[in-house]
Amino acid sequence: MRLDTSNFKAVALNEETLRQQAPSIFAAGPMANVSPRYTFVPTARIVDRLREHDWVPVVVEEQHIRNEARRGFQKHLIRFRRLEQMETLDEWNVELVLLNSHDCGCAYQLHAGIYRRICSNGLVMSLDSFEAIRFRHAGLVTDEVVQASFRLLDFMPRVGELVNRFQSRELAAGESLALAGHALLLRYASLGNAPVLPETLLQARRPEDEGTDLWRTMNCVGEHLERGGVSDWHKDRRGKLRSVRALRGIDSKVTLNQGLWQLAERLANGETLPPLPAVTLVA
Repeated sequence: MRLDTSNFKAVALNEETLRQQAPSIFAAGPMANVSPRYTFVPTARIVDRLREHDWVPVVVEEQHIRNEARRGFQKHLIRFRRLEQMETLDEWNVELVLLNSHDCGCAYQLHAGIYRRICSNGLVMSLDSFEAIRFRHAGLVTDEVVQASFRLLDFMPRVGELVNRFQSRELAAGESLALAGHALLLRYASLGNAPVLPETLLQARRPEDEGTDLWRTMNCVGEHLERGGVSDWHKDRRGKLRSVRALRGIDSKVTLNQGLWQLAERLANGETLPPLPAVTLVA
């Protein structure tokens, strides 16, 4: 199958866009009343240093807040891509995922991510594949974060191996259903609480996602659960059709992606996922 690669090229985000979408990146200091041991290293400085080493920001988002005292200091997420990959037409690219906040709510974190161009999925690899690198703010030095980013460069060949394994692993119907069911449990307390049945998550949104291999199945399921909008015959007490709501929180999206990647790894390793619990529908 020929893939449509007409919109595959990425665009690096400039400083103006970063300021508009996540002002907390440019905080001039930490939130008030933080510990005296807190070392303030603005995320903007890390972004500049990563740019100097050919990591360019391509996606940014900022955590929604309820407490106004946290505004301008809240958690933010930036996805970086290597400069030499910006013009490539590959189906997927490795990305560096940076999380931080200036309100003492989050240490600096570096995760390994994958961007799949067909569906614009921004995956985050499980800790079993690539252990997240964390830095406490106490005594933090900017170059420690920058130097740690090059561990991901060393890991890139391993990412390609993992993706190839997922692409070559064909799933039986029961395995696909088990993956979708366990993925629902990453978001909902039980299958009965979920607004859709597991098989609904297996419905492809585009021809390129039609297939039974682990790579496409995982991406199809993940896109439905993160972006939402999918529904089936489930209705609530008022008779309104229920649907999967889009995830908006940074933590919830990272957790979902890591959990789904871990499920896929287990299947790629020849493991059998545990039986799904019986479904008791909740209106």
